[in-house]
Amino acid sequence: MFEGYVITGGPSSGKTTMVDQLRQRGYQTTIEHARHYIDLQRIGGRSVAEIRSRRLEFQRAVLAMQLEQEKALDPDEMVFLDRALPDSLAYYRFLHLTPDPELVEALLHVPYRTVFILDLLPLAPDYARSEDAAAQRRVHDLLIEVYESLPVPIVHVPVLPRDDRVASSSLTCESRTDAARNTPYPQGVC
Repeated sequence: MFEGYVITGGPSSGKTTMVDQLRQRGYQTTIEHARHYIDLQRIGGRSVAEIRSRRLEFQRAVLAMQLEQEKALDPDEMVFLDRALPDSLAYYRFLHLTPDPELVEALLHVPYRTVFILDLLPLAPDYARSEDAAAQRRVHDLLIEVYESLPVPIVHVPVLPRDDRVASSSLTCESRTDAARNTPYPQGVC
């Protein structure tokens, strides 16, 4: 498995915006699979309400897509993920679902180099989002809980103007090194 950088946070925290900015700067990035799955199902004629009502089916489909993607990523490439496997565990917990054994097994071997947890922005409803402000906060707290239980470094990214989030001092680490590997972090991003 590869070693990537995860961009995560509760709904409406600016994850996709940050990932899009990283892509525009030339970094390899991934898509957010929950939204992608919803889009594919809508093309097939299902409504968002119908898709969301089948909670276990939805979570398993997103998990399968995430597992497939993470297994296929090049271990020699620096990649920024718009959510990652541990996000699935947070959503399973949020929905009071028993995690699939495949997810539990995969979480024993998380390969992430750094996880960036973005602080929440005001909730911006859209066609794919079903959470209210209380659910937004609960999902965010569960994401923090899950990632803090794993052996991965975490950077909390505060709310900043959109263009400043990637370039913020918490993401700039040209002179820092990865102590576990004694190698430099990618220039401009750690």
